[in-house]
Amino acid sequence: MTIRVLICDDHQIVRQGIRQMLADASDLAVAGEAVDGPQAVAAVRAGGIDVVLLDIAMPQRDGLDVLKQLRAEFPKLPVLMLSTYPDKQYAVRSLKLGAAGYLNKSADSEQMAGAIRKVAGGGLFITPAVAEQLAASLGAGHADEKPLHERLSHREYQVFRLLAAGRSVGEIAGQLVLSSNTVSTYRARILEKTGARNDVELALYAVRQELVPV
Repeated sequence: MTIRVLICDDHQIVRQGIRQMLADASDLAVAGEAVDGPQAVAAVRAGGIDVVLLDIAMPQRDGLDVLKQLRAEFPKLPVLMLSTYPDKQYAVRSLKLGAAGYLNKSADSEQMAGAIRKVAGGGLFITPAVAEQLAASLGAGHADEKPLHERLSHREYQVFRLLAAGRSVGEIAGQLVLSSNTVSTYRARILEKTGARNDVELALYAVRQELVPV
């Protein structure tokens, strides 16, 4: 049985690379490509997809937003998240939102093909490092034991990372297609939940937690 894969990434060179990596696997076939969130959802709705490879850093809507929609519309469809970010930033958050696995784009062809086969068969693909993070996250029984950033909602976390990266409220509003007032509201919640007094303290917290590149 051939596993039909949808590749969702806005970089053509990445899509071509994944195609080449999967070309030698006789049981895997690339059924389509998408360059942004809306295209990804449309391709899945059109049918003929067994596994979705979904980049986290997608234009218009990020991969986690798309993941939430796909899980709502197609709860049995396995979605394997792809990222260049360190596992610590998004792996556990992806799995908690219903991803069937999390794979760094630096993975070799054997690991990627194996991950696709595993999630297509109903399994969960996680690396040992991600498994440790997930266990630690689930083991934090009380809210007070969790890292402060884990108390943020999905949208708050998006805004938090952009603020920590030095983006202005206006820039974030444009990127996430939100009003500046809405972003300012999220910023106020983030400051309250993390205990930071300003964007500089937010950035320092993010660096200490290894959530943004130094």
